[in-house]
Amino acid sequence: MKKTDFLKVVEKNHFFDQHAKVLVAVSGGKDSLNLFHLLFDLRHDLNIELGMIHVNHQQRPESQEEERYLASLAREFGIPFFVDYFSEKFSEAKAREFRYEFFKKIMIQEDYTALVTAHHADDQAETIFMRILRGNILRNLEGIEAVQPFGAGQLIRPLLSFKKSDLADIFHFEDSSNASQHYFRNRVRNTYLPLLEKENPRFSTALIELGDETMQLFTALRDLTNEITVTNCQEFLNQTPAVQYFLLQEYVAQFPDLQLTKTQFREVLAILQSKKTYQHFLKNGYYLLKTETEFSITKIIPETDENYHHLVIKSEGIYHYKDLVIGVDVPLEGTQQILYLKKEFPIILRSRQAGDKILLNGVRKKLRRYFIDEKIPQEKRQKATIVEQCENIYGIANIVASDLSKSTKNDTINVTLYIKMKV
Repeated sequence: MKKTDFLKVVEKNHFFDQHAKVLVAVSGGKDSLNLFHLLFDLRHDLNIELGMIHVNHQQRPESQEEERYLASLAREFGIPFFVDYFSEKFSEAKAREFRYEFFKKIMIQEDYTALVTAHHADDQAETIFMRILRGNILRNLEGIEAVQPFGAGQLIRPLLSFKKSDLADIFHFEDSSNASQHYFRNRVRNTYLPLLEKENPRFSTALIELGDETMQLFTALRDLTNEITVTNCQEFLNQTPAVQYFLLQEYVAQFPDLQLTKTQFREVLAILQSKKTYQHFLKNGYYLLKTETEFSITKIIPETDENYHHLVIKSEGIYHYKDLVIGVDVPLEGTQQILYLKKEFPIILRSRQAGDKILLNGVRKKLRRYFIDEKIPQEKRQKATIVEQCENIYGIANIVASDLSKSTKNDTINVTLYIKMKV
C-alpha cells in the first residue's frame, strides 16, 4: 500500500480532523504494525501526536518478546508506550473487554481523544459472515464501523478500505493461535471463506457490499422515521408491521452485548404487539419492560446509595455526585470536562428526565435523540448526569457541553465547573 493511498482515504473521511492526540493499539502483528508505521510517517501531514498502547495477554511464549520489541520501537521513535497484562482465565470475550477498558482508561488519563485499531477489509468480511452464520438480525450485518464513539473520544479504523494483501510485508510477529481451528473466526478465515471464494472469487467483496447496503438501508430508515419516538407504544404500534420490524431492530442495536437471535427478536416484537404490560428477563442481564404507554430494554439497576436524585449547589466548592467530582470555580487535577454557567445559583445536578432537551449547534434536541444519534451506550445513558441552571441544560457530565455553556465561556462573569470521574 502506498502512503499516498492511505492518506487520501484518511483525509477524505476526515478521520483525524478533530484529534490532536491519537493512541494506536499495536499487537505486534502485521496489521497493527503497518498501521503504526503509516500513522507515524504521516503524523506531520495529519497534525497528530501519537502514542502506542499494547496488552500482553501472556498466552504465548513470544508474548514477552513482542512487548520488548514494541517498547523498544516506541523509545526509538520517541513516543509514549502504555502496556497492561491480562491475567484471568483466557477467553476472547474477556480479553477483548479487558483491552478496551484499558484503552479507555489511558485515553482519559493521558488526554487522547482517538483510539485507532488495525481492522481491515478482510476482518470486515469475516465479521459479517460470522454474524450471518450465527443467525443475526439484518441490522447487525452492517459490520464494523469506521468511526464510533469510544471512551472520552472516538474509535477509528482507517484500514477498513484496504485488504490485508495491500499491507506492506514489514517485520512483524506471527500469532501461532491464528492457525488453530478451535476459534470460530479462524475457521471462517482459514476454511469457510477460502472454500466459498473458489465458487465466487468476489465473495468477500460481496459480503462487504452487503454490509454497506445494510448501513445505507438503516440510515434511510432513521432519516424517514426521525420524528417517531420508538419506545412510545402508541407511536410504535401506529406504524405498519414492516416498519415496526425494522424500527425495533434499530432500537435493539443500541445494546451490542444483548445479541438477540432472530427467534428471540421476533418474540420481543410479538410481545410489544400483543401485551399491554410486560416485564421479562431477555438474556445477558437485560430485561424487557413494557407499560401501556412505553417500553424499554434495560439492565435493572439495584437501589443503592449511588442512585441519587438531585444535588443542589448554592456556592463555590468541591462536590461529589454519583461517580463524579465537581469543582465549582475550584480547578481539579485530572479534570476531564469544563462547563461554563451563569453566575447564578443554584446549579442542579440530576439524572435524566422524560422530555429533556439540549441546545446543540443551534438546534434544541431531545436527549433521547442525541443519545441515539451519537450511539451512546445504554448503561452510560442511564447513569448520565445533567447539569442544569435556571431550567436550562448546560451539559451532560463527561459527555457533551451545550451551546449555552459555550456561549457563557466568553462572559466576563461566569461560574466554571471542573468535572472528573472519582478515582
